[in-house]
Amino acid sequence: MRQRNARIGMVLFCVYLLLYGGFVFLNAFAPETMEVLPFAGVNLAILYGFGLIIAAVLLALIYGWMCQPDDEDVAEKEVEK
Repeated sequence: MRQRNARIGMVLFCVYLLLYGGFVFLNAFAPETMEVLPFAGVNLAILYGFGLIIAAVLLALIYGWMCQPDDEDVAEKEVEK
């Protein structure tokens, strides 16, 4: 179970790393892109930043949901007590 949880955590971390890497890449190599105002006069840098925060929360929720113990695991722990 621990290996499964670690694998799930690593996959979700890699997803976030790609999102964050895109943010850093745009800031480093195309800073003028971050000045674009795509929505309601807010620039892309702000929108992307808030998107990263929301993505982190969603990935944490997904991790918590995916790493819940199975009914079998709970039954085994109760038997051990």
